[in-house]
Amino acid sequence: MSAWSEAGLLRQRRTVVAPGWRREVENRSGLLIPPLPVRGQGGPRPTPRASLALDNLRGFVILLVLSFHSVLAYLDFLPASPFPFDSPPYLWRAFPIVDNERWLGFDLFCAWQDVFLMSLFFFLSGLFVWPSLERKGEQVFLRDRVLRLGVPFVVVVALLMPLANYPTYLQTATDPSFSAYWRHWLALPFWPCGPMWFLWLLLVADMAAAGLRQFFPRAGEGLTRFSVFAAACPMRCLAGVAIASALAYVPLALAFGPSPWVAFGPFGLQLSRPLHYAVYFFAGVALGSCGIERGLLAADGVLVRRWVLWPAAALVSLVVWMALYGLTMAAPGATSLGLKMLADLGFVIACLSSCCAALALVLRFAGRSRMLGSLSRDAYGMYLVHYVFVVWLQYALLGMALAAVVKGALVFAGTLLLSWATITALRQIRPAAEVLGAARARGTAAS
Repeated sequence: MSAWSEAGLLRQRRTVVAPGWRREVENRSGLLIPPLPVRGQGGPRPTPRASLALDNLRGFVILLVLSFHSVLAYLDFLPASPFPFDSPPYLWRAFPIVDNERWLGFDLFCAWQDVFLMSLFFFLSGLFVWPSLERKGEQVFLRDRVLRLGVPFVVVVALLMPLANYPTYLQTATDPSFSAYWRHWLALPFWPCGPMWFLWLLLVADMAAAGLRQFFPRAGEGLTRFSVFAAACPMRCLAGVAIASALAYVPLALAFGPSPWVAFGPFGLQLSRPLHYAVYFFAGVALGSCGIERGLLAADGVLVRRWVLWPAAALVSLVVWMALYGLTMAAPGATSLGLKMLADLGFVIACLSSCCAALALVLRFAGRSRMLGSLSRDAYGMYLVHYVFVVWLQYALLGMALAAVVKGALVFAGTLLLSWATITALRQIRPAAEVLGAARARGTAAS
């Protein structure tokens, strides 16, 4: 018996109304999907809770990104001296500054973020893709995404990344001049893109979604069925995401290892994770195809009802993954295949649990916040420019006799203020404001 017949509901056609788009869906599962209220009927419509929650989450996530990069120089496991600029495997790309002050707490903090943060980024980015495609069509959608993602990628990677990595070169340079640095930079076998790898990979995912709609016209029906299934059987949906993520991640992690990166020109990616990120992106696309106010992200959905359990599950799964991963790192050459598979599966479960915990908490405690509203509006722009401030501030603090916690806090605070001020100034320039995104009403969904 299929999951649709197990639901035991009658077939019928319903009209689905989501913010800014309207389409008719044939619900073959028989699940009743009540339409959202239409603007203009019954007075002004209040901001949907899920939209407000995800708006707050965008502001919170950018704080996590800035904090993550701000403390990388103070991780306890780093070597005593900086990584050489000209020698493979060029680990300075991940740790551009190495400080003598260390704190183990930062290792745990960064390990937690590394497990789930970028997967959550891809999931959130996918939520609004299908409504945008329905509203704009493939050509306009892709044009907008190239403007929003492609243009900043080119500008930031070409101009800001060389500036950001100059202090990295200065740590080990015999000739500190910028001309010498530029020669060493051009001699690298790639063009470092820093955190901007997310932009080009997300643009590829957007192109894949547009191609899916263009060449497979019935794909929308499949996405709708998945969204309906997620509303009717949320735990089965999460189990399906976990299985798909395991199939996407574990083979690549076993083949290449969980950590190595590869770069082709300015395009860098982590070898074990591209398919894993694709799973989360298209899970977001499917769940958002009928609007975000139903199913897993509903105000009374399974995430909100069990909001206490998800953080506990995230903590337990994180500890288990860290223990398994630590065992594989203790004797890399002698680790059994079974232990490696368990560690990789531990990553998959820890990632999903932490994503659910983050979503559950913001959905449960969604509220209006002027600061988070402003931060979420400028979050994307801050992501684009923050790396320059992070690296230079870490370099400026190298010779100061301060504890690692103090240095990390100073770098984070300085990066937050300088990035925010920079984007506020750039918004006064019309072309930059168009790329960064025009000011919008609080709680309005944006891709």
